[in-house]
Amino acid sequence: MTTQQALSFAIVGGMLVLFLWDRLRYDVVAALALTASVAAGVVKPDKAFEGFASPVIMIIATALVLSRAIAGTGLVEMLTRRLEPAMRTRGLQVGVLVFLVTLLSAFMKNVGALAMFLPVAFQVARRNGRSVADFLMPMAFGSLIGGTVTLIGTSPNLLISAVRQQTEGKPFGMFDFTPVGLGVCVAGVLFLGVGWRLVPKGRRPSGPAEERFRIEDYMTEATVPPGSPFVGKQVRELEALGEGDLTVAAIVRERFRRYVPAGHWTLQENDELVLEADPVVLKRVIDEAGLELEPIRGEPAEAGDGDADRLGVVEAIVNEGSALVGNSPEGLQLRQRYGVNLLAVSRHGRRNMSRLRRLRFQTGDVVVLQGDAERLDETVTALGCIPLAERNLRLGRPRQRWLPLAILVVAMALAATNTVPVAMAFFGAAVAIAVFRVLPLREIYESIDWPILVLLGCMIPVGESVHATGGTELIAAWIAGAAGSLPPWGLLALVMAISMLATPILHHAAAVLVMGPIAASLGAKLGMSPDSFMMAVALGAASDFLTPVGHQCNTLVMGPGGYKFGDYWRVGLPLSAIVLIVGVPLIVLVWPLR
Repeated sequence: MTTQQALSFAIVGGMLVLFLWDRLRYDVVAALALTASVAAGVVKPDKAFEGFASPVIMIIATALVLSRAIAGTGLVEMLTRRLEPAMRTRGLQVGVLVFLVTLLSAFMKNVGALAMFLPVAFQVARRNGRSVADFLMPMAFGSLIGGTVTLIGTSPNLLISAVRQQTEGKPFGMFDFTPVGLGVCVAGVLFLGVGWRLVPKGRRPSGPAEERFRIEDYMTEATVPPGSPFVGKQVRELEALGEGDLTVAAIVRERFRRYVPAGHWTLQENDELVLEADPVVLKRVIDEAGLELEPIRGEPAEAGDGDADRLGVVEAIVNEGSALVGNSPEGLQLRQRYGVNLLAVSRHGRRNMSRLRRLRFQTGDVVVLQGDAERLDETVTALGCIPLAERNLRLGRPRQRWLPLAILVVAMALAATNTVPVAMAFFGAAVAIAVFRVLPLREIYESIDWPILVLLGCMIPVGESVHATGGTELIAAWIAGAAGSLPPWGLLALVMAISMLATPILHHAAAVLVMGPIAASLGAKLGMSPDSFMMAVALGAASDFLTPVGHQCNTLVMGPGGYKFGDYWRVGLPLSAIVLIVGVPLIVLVWPLR
């Protein structure tokens, strides 16, 4: 072992210790490792930041932007409602949700696909009297296996493609992973359709702050415009669109006359509706019924209310001593004096409140305010309110249903046909999202997981240093010697298993960047195809089912599902075995070892 190899191994070993210590965030650990590599001379200073120039960084960032755009379309809710009548048993409910998450994860970042379905899982669980814990862990695992189908589905696929670029001179293509990933998905979804029964009973959510606040339904006001498809339809039909979670509390006609409608009342043009529902349901009903939300400004509507890109929405509790207490939006002139519009109000224990503009605020009311995103926090504080945790409310924001999907399809088609490189295709898609104002610029930047990008940008040169010093060949020789009696497919299974076990210890990105070059060197040393071994690393690193810490999808459901650390292996261990049993033969078949 040379001095340079020893130094590179020591840096990687120190990085692993810091990952296990878990006192420093993973991006800080990666930055320390890069700094140490430059100081030790194993990474040249002029090569230190080449990792940030890797196309992988751009693909991950823009894929996250596209995931956020797709999440705002409402297509997931529409598809789920169409399938819900068939979800009669708990097994079917779990199976359908796992299938949908798995399918969506193939075409967008898996953590984004999972996040889109979390509210759906809570809704299905509540309506059927089920524990949400039965749904969330299988859905998280489904999102992980779904990500293995395409290049952009999961970070391990993107990273192993970058490793192949470094070692073989050519990255993997968009659908190179599909034959293996699709087979694993079929087996995994079939297992999870029955394997959810292994989730320990009695788990209850321990969700974030907004889950612990018991917020009653919001009240808001909307107008039935002449072009609405619900003109001439009955009140009960509009309430049915909310699937039992929306009430038409009042109808205002002839400007000032307020009626409490029965279900058979017919909706007319320019009716002003007082609606009560959860903000997510309100948003969906307003969009699908073609209603127009009426922000309460406390003054006549004025032109030039501001660029939609700058508008933000926040939930806040009216605190004791707030300027709102005892006053109405009309009297306060919210828009003129504070620059905000009132979208909705929730009050504990009270329904059928008066018109929003004349409502007098009370301590404890929860309000939804719309205003300039850059000044919204300052305004909420000035009003004496306490902001609730961000729930990414879309109430009061326009929704574009098909344009984001069309942009994603075009980007994937361009990448799949090699018309343009993958990074350029998705960068162009993110630019289109901005140009067509599918998302405000502020939300585009917020959707990017910057610590992950820092981790990858720092880890790429650190991992490359192990390869450049000859360390990967040395480790590959050790593995080949230790497992010399194994058949070729057995070595492939060993590499996949090591990657599976390394991922909970490291971040899944670090596991790929460390194991990828080693696997490529092992294949070359044994006279076998490096591609098959790199595929094994990608599939193994993507299959982190044993702990909640190796992948953010598992971490995301831990609190909402009320899971304990040891719950994951109960479902994850047999699923890991299935991935090995199905994945290894498929890799050998699609990517022959010799």
